[in-house]
Amino acid sequence: MKVVITGGTGFIGKRLSHELVAKGYQVICLTRSSRPSDISGVRNVVWDGKTSSGWLEYADGAAAIVNLAGDNIASGRWSAAKKKSILTSRVEAGEAVSEAVVKAPNKPKVVIQGSAIGYYGDCGPEPVNENSSKGSLFLSDVVEKWEASTASVEEHGVRRAIIRTAMVLGNGGALSKMIGPFKAGLGSYLGAGHQGVSWIHIKDEVRAIIFLIENEKCKGIFNLSSIRPLTFNKFADTLSSVFGKRIWFRAPGFVLKLALGQMADEVLLSGQFVMPVNLISAGFKFDFTEAEEALREIIQP
Repeated sequence: MKVVITGGTGFIGKRLSHELVAKGYQVICLTRSSRPSDISGVRNVVWDGKTSSGWLEYADGAAAIVNLAGDNIASGRWSAAKKKSILTSRVEAGEAVSEAVVKAPNKPKVVIQGSAIGYYGDCGPEPVNENSSKGSLFLSDVVEKWEASTASVEEHGVRRAIIRTAMVLGNGGALSKMIGPFKAGLGSYLGAGHQGVSWIHIKDEVRAIIFLIENEKCKGIFNLSSIRPLTFNKFADTLSSVFGKRIWFRAPGFVLKLALGQMADEVLLSGQFVMPVNLISAGFKFDFTEAEEALREIIQP
């Protein structure tokens, strides 16, 4: 059984690769680097991020293609060039996956299309699910085009599951940037702090992706997010308490916007209370439903 992962050297991709190998899958990781994988059982294959050139043979007859490729959205102020990279890196990777599906003599069984809960925009206090409408932010438009980039695979009889992922908690990603300040007692609330924080433990993220690969009836949109979202104020308090600290600071929203511009407005000060209705309906069971439980498992295993 063969699984191809774009973005496989990233935070989620590495953990997914480990678990797939443990379950007996052969994992092909598409990467721009020529370095071999440091994960036993994973083969790195160089690709250009835009076409199926150099890796089409691995798509042929694959159990799944998991498309996670895309430029980091939270790496500083968004210039025009950065915004273009955020969009094009995702759309081009998706188009490359679609191209591989078209050309493969034996079609992959499923395409797992990476996505994000940024689709829903800034939703205020109202919970949203997979049937909720698209938001009006830049990231909402990016996600819409990202998802559309692999839509054509369905015309070739390939099952497709779209994973709108929340903030992933683990030893990497957004949490890794927060741990240092919070551990030192320098954590801060962001803006008013009422913005929704939807999250998922990395173990549940990986389990959910494998669940969608292996369950042939699962297709369409799936929110990968815990059933217990919370406000940023509550999330910050929870993270501080894990370190035995309290929060004494609040970063005003206008200061964050001055420093980071649109990125602050859309990533730090906006939020959603996302519910994984379709994933639960499909029979998936979360191992981590409370933020404190998830954070303690990561920080104090």
